Amino acid sequence: MTMFSSVTRHLFHSGIGAFALLLTAHAQADGMVPNTSVVIVNEADGEASVSVTNTDANLALMHVTLEDIAEDSESLVFVTPPLARVEAGKTQLVRFILQTDKPLLTQRLKRVIFEGIPQGKAPAEAGQARVGVTVRQNLPVILHPKGLAPNRTPWTDLQWSLKDGQLTVRNDTPYVVRLGQEVQLLPAAGNAMLPKTYVLPGEHISIKVPEGAATQVRFQPATVYGFAVPHYEAPIQS
Repeated sequence: MTMFSSVTRHLFHSGIGAFALLLTAHAQADGMVPNTSVVIVNEADGEASVSVTNTDANLALMHVTLEDIAEDSESLVFVTPPLARVEAGKTQLVRFILQTDKPLLTQRLKRVIFEGIPQGKAPAEAGQARVGVTVRQNLPVILHPKGLAPNRTPWTDLQWSLKDGQLTVRNDTPYVVRLGQEVQLLPAAGNAMLPKTYVLPGEHISIKVPEGAATQVRFQPATVYGFAVPHYEAPIQS
């Protein structure tokens, strides 16, 4: 039995990517809880570290798994340790180390899962069944190229166009842009849903939209750390 939980306010979570805006207070959950809502590995540093705390009341085995997104299966980073015994209330440092043969040209997106597997609990009493529950934290991992300046508002550079009932969003920047799936066509031309919650560098996504004249698109951006920001309205090119 697996239960997904979130660790920070306004966490931008996809599984591989649903957009979730959470309460402003930190969510409380047992399990392996990292100290961040996103892992950013700067190429200039070669690695990044995340502190993971076992918030359960018992010893647990921490299992860390890196996952590729569907659009990018290249092996670029590894974690150490992938397995570790963590006492209740204690913290384990996890390192993310780049392993690239050539320089990064754009940001790259991966995902990491932190899972706590309970250890050493008392056996179930005779005639009773015991169900084990693991809590998994699924976070994005962004690999940031050396020399690329930070961009706090990359969504402002997305290009939107509309032709023959197809709305297209294009990302010609080197940044991963995170946003909510629902978009609204203005003025009063209806809503549509993007297939995922991010647009990769160089990627373009087209979706069918309701008929009608539209000059702008309104959507919900998110910062690199997954915090929601006010809705943004971008012009639509004919």
